[in-house]
Amino acid sequence: MTRRTWYFGWNIVAAATLLTTLTVGMRLGIGPFFLPMAEDLGFSRSVLASIIAIGMLCYGLAMPVAGYLVGRFGTRFVLMLGTAIVVASVLWTVNARTPGAFLMAFGVLMSVGLGFTSPVALTPVISRWFTRQRGMALFFLSTGSMAGMALLTPVLTWSIGAIGWQSTLLAFAAVFTAVTVPAALFVMREEAPAGTDLLPDQLRAQAAAPQAAQASLSFGAALRTSPFWKIVAGLFACGFSMNLLGTHGVPMLMDHGFDAMTSSYGIGLIGLVAILGTLVLGRLSDKVQRRNILGTIYLVRGLGFFALLVVGTHWELYVAAAIGGMVWAGSIATSSAMLADIYGVRLVGVMYGTAYLGHQVGAMLSSWLGGWGFEHFGTHWVAFGSAGVLLLAASAVSMQLPLRGTTLMRPVTQ
Repeated sequence: MTRRTWYFGWNIVAAATLLTTLTVGMRLGIGPFFLPMAEDLGFSRSVLASIIAIGMLCYGLAMPVAGYLVGRFGTRFVLMLGTAIVVASVLWTVNARTPGAFLMAFGVLMSVGLGFTSPVALTPVISRWFTRQRGMALFFLSTGSMAGMALLTPVLTWSIGAIGWQSTLLAFAAVFTAVTVPAALFVMREEAPAGTDLLPDQLRAQAAAPQAAQASLSFGAALRTSPFWKIVAGLFACGFSMNLLGTHGVPMLMDHGFDAMTSSYGIGLIGLVAILGTLVLGRLSDKVQRRNILGTIYLVRGLGFFALLVVGTHWELYVAAAIGGMVWAGSIATSSAMLADIYGVRLVGVMYGTAYLGHQVGAMLSSWLGGWGFEHFGTHWVAFGSAGVLLLAASAVSMQLPLRGTTLMRPVTQ
C-alpha cells in the first residue's frame, strides 16, 4: 500500500488557526479591557459599549471587502495589509484620550485590520485546498477562535493588571506582527494541487459528477436564495451571543459577585473546553448532516446563556461553562462549510464575507445592549436573555437548511 505524504494544506490550516487565535481572541475578548479602559479614559459604560458596538459593525463591514480583496489580490496581500492596519491602530489607540479619537482608532481602524486577518480571509484558501476533509479543516479555525478565548482572556486580564491596558495592546501588536508576517510570506499558497485532498476513488467520482449548477450560479443569484438568509440569521444570533459574552461576560459575572480572575477563568473555560468540542464536531462534520450539527450547537448554547445568568457558586459557574463550551464553537465553521457545499468554492469567499456581516450586526447590537440594558434596568437579563432566545430561534431555522451536498437552490420568493 502506498503511504500518503504530508499534505501541505495542513500547514496552511495550522498557520490560519494560530492567526485566528490572535485575531478573534482580541476582537471577541474585549471583556478584560472594558472596565480598565472605561475607568482610565473616564468613559461611561454606555459610551465605551457604543464604541465597541460600532467597531463590531466595522469588523463585519470589512468582511465582504476582505473576501473581495482575497479574490482579487490573494490571501498574502490581504494579511499583510491587515497587519499594517492593526499596528497603526494600536499606536493610535494607546495615545487616544477623547471618545472620537478612541472610536476611530480602537473602534474603526483596529476592526478593519482584524477583519482583514480574520477567518473570512483564510476560509477561501482552505476551502480550495480541502474537499474530502473540508469540514474538519475549517473547524480548526474555530479551534483557534476558542483558543483565543481560552488563552487570551486570562492572559490579557493578568497583563492588564501587571502593566496596564496600553502596554498590553502594544505587546499584542508585536506578537501579532511576528506571527502574521511569516505566515503570509512563507505558508499561504493560493493554488491547490489538482484533486486537493481527495482519495483516488473520490477523484474519479468527482470527475464524473456534473458541476454546472454551481459554476453557473452568480453572486447576485446566490443572494436571492433562502438557504443563504437562513445561514445569515444563524450567524446573527451567533455574533450577538459570542460578542455579548466576550464584551460583557466578565463584567456580568463580577456584578453577580465573582471576582475578576474567577470571572475570566469562567469565560476562559468555555473557550478551553470548546477546543475539545471543535475537534469532536470537526470529525462529525464530514460524516453527519451539517444542519443537525448547527442546530444542536445553537440549541445547547442558548440554554447555556440562561444558565450563566443564574449560577451563584464557583462550581456552578465552571459546570455551566464546561457544558456550554462543548458546543460554543463550530457554528461559523459549519456555516462556512455549508456555504461551500451549497454554492461552490468559487463563491465561498464573498458569500462567507457577506454572510458574516450578519454576525457582526448581531455583535454590534449586543455590545450596545449589554451596556445600555444594565445602565437602564440594573440587570443583565435583558441582554443575556435576548441572546438565549435568539439562539433557540436560530436552532429551529438551521434545521430547515438543505442537506449537505445540495447544490441547486431555489431563489427566495419575492
